[in-house]
Amino acid sequence: MIRKKILVTGGAGFIGSHLCERLLNEGHEVICLDNYFTGSKQNVIHLLTNPYFELIRHDVINPFFVEVDEIYNLACPASPIHYQYNPIKTIKTSVMGAINMLGLAKRIRAKVLQASTSEVYGDPKIHPQTEEYWGNVNPIGPRSCYDEGKRCAESLFINYYKQNKVRIKIVRIFNTYGPRMHPNDGRVVSNFIVQALKGEDITVYGDGTQTRSFQYITDLIEGMVRMMSTSDEVIGPINIGNPKEFSILELAEIVIKLTKSKSKIVFKPLPEDDPIQRQPNITLAKELLNGWEPTVSLEEGLIYTIEYFKKELNLSD
Repeated sequence: MIRKKILVTGGAGFIGSHLCERLLNEGHEVICLDNYFTGSKQNVIHLLTNPYFELIRHDVINPFFVEVDEIYNLACPASPIHYQYNPIKTIKTSVMGAINMLGLAKRIRAKVLQASTSEVYGDPKIHPQTEEYWGNVNPIGPRSCYDEGKRCAESLFINYYKQNKVRIKIVRIFNTYGPRMHPNDGRVVSNFIVQALKGEDITVYGDGTQTRSFQYITDLIEGMVRMMSTSDEVIGPINIGNPKEFSILELAEIVIKLTKSKSKIVFKPLPEDDPIQRQPNITLAKELLNGWEPTVSLEEGLIYTIEYFKKELNLSD
């Protein structure tokens, strides 16, 4: 095996920390970049004793200079609570971050992967979503700082590829959950688990019939690593998600069952521009990523995630 030097931006975040761990386990050298806005040193503290791991505090809005073979660009707050807290900063992170990482990749001839999102499809008019779908995004809505930031990043990646021959990869990530999620990130899986473990009412927005497709973190990491190892002709975008669709109400009921909680479900108004359906078509991923598909079921993944949150909240059985 050839040991590669790999840069992971947003490496102390939920997804980034799992990716750093995986790359180190494969014997690579990893430079983890994070400004700790939503990432946490706690997520990677267990990696600090590894001599091939380096943690650097840095904001991707500013250029960064390093010699590496590959770059995974994950830096950006990904939950509505965090990305709407400072919408201008969110857009700058997506756009300037992409420009800086593409500029670096161009200079050092590195391969670079952009972590895009299913949010580029907005509130989709077609279902499930294929990569050809252009999306239905409100460019001035409350979620646009994230949606349009990621859409712009994809455009930058494609144009650096066409104009400058930069070796790029784009993956569109669908709802992902697992250990190291932020307990207060406002996303539905962490919300429901924390509320259920504390015995609080479980808040369902809307009538709970809206659907999501939930992907366990290890399935996502496998897809990203496979995407990076494909030939230079495979640039994406490629959907990485779990095509099994669940209503929000179903998720709440499964979480109550698995946590043995006495929590009651309460309903609140649906936030503006919240998508009604979200489900990936993963035909392209299966075809181009060596048969990749999710292997962890929702119940199995939730059990691991619940155990993590029990420890985080200092709750024992």
